[in-house]
Amino acid sequence: METRVLEIRTGSRFATDITQEVAQFCGPLGDGLCNVFVPHATAGVALIETGSGTEPDLEMIVAEMLPRNADYRHRHGSPGHGRDHVLPALIAPSTTIPVLDGHPLLGTWQSVVLIDPNADNPQREVRLSFVGD
Repeated sequence: METRVLEIRTGSRFATDITQEVAQFCGPLGDGLCNVFVPHATAGVALIETGSGTEPDLEMIVAEMLPRNADYRHRHGSPGHGRDHVLPALIAPSTTIPVLDGHPLLGTWQSVVLIDPNADNPQREVRLSFVGD
């Protein structure tokens, strides 16, 4: 298994496109599966269309489903941080992408996106793991 850890600074961005980093990792590896995993309790990975308004739409839906001002029992960190800990139950912390001849087999409009609502921790790791055939 091949593996690489990406260091991603999200800052206050809710969604960070990491498609190019995933493609570069897979490029020399041939056929197999690439797993993208975020080892954080407040972040997830999504396959979405970027640049068309999907990112703010997703952020709006998350805000409606998980409002910051709800009465969360998890209360350390900034106000509303409890919702950040619920997010990975809705947006999984990992996804697996098939790879053919070093190319991730994403749909025409799909991008690999790190979803991170937690502004308390702007530095994130993303672990890429590749299992060949």
